[in-house]
Amino acid sequence: MSRIGKKPIAIPNNVKVSLDGNVLTIEGPKGKLSMPVHEIVNVKIDNNQITVSKNQESPFAQAMHGTTAALIKNTIEGVSKGYSVTLEVVGLGYKAAMKGQELELNLGYSHPIYYKPPAGIKLEVKENKITVSGIDKQLVGQVAAEIIKFRKPDPYKGKGIRYEGQVLKLKPGKSAGKGKK
Repeated sequence: MSRIGKKPIAIPNNVKVSLDGNVLTIEGPKGKLSMPVHEIVNVKIDNNQITVSKNQESPFAQAMHGTTAALIKNTIEGVSKGYSVTLEVVGLGYKAAMKGQELELNLGYSHPIYYKPPAGIKLEVKENKITVSGIDKQLVGQVAAEIIKFRKPDPYKGKGIRYEGQVLKLKPGKSAGKGKK
């Protein structure tokens, strides 16, 4: 059995959970999320706890057991506290700004890049730091990855968009190997 799946998931007082067939709906102060539950997994809601169990003994059932428990836990945390990721824009002349609902990025290209976030995602920009926040952990991570894709961190100069606190190991340039044969 999955160690993560064995543990019952506590439901906070400000969160409502309902199961309708194979769709689990979780509603909290930050919003409401629904997630499908695979038929190989059973979900029970009892006394402010959610218990996940599997129907059969197979490697796939075991994987879905732990995965479903982790997804439910992440969804509960998302609707109660929310998730956020901070990105840094590093480079001379690289800028990030909000233009209405869109994110405007000047990343050394001949044109600015405009990014419109999907529904449920909030973007904030302060001093070339972009904060991506929302209630869906997967969507927050996906949006952060899409923004980073516009200008990945350069391994030679360190310029680009990166996660806050991410340490880049810079490569030596061509001149580092001169003199050796």
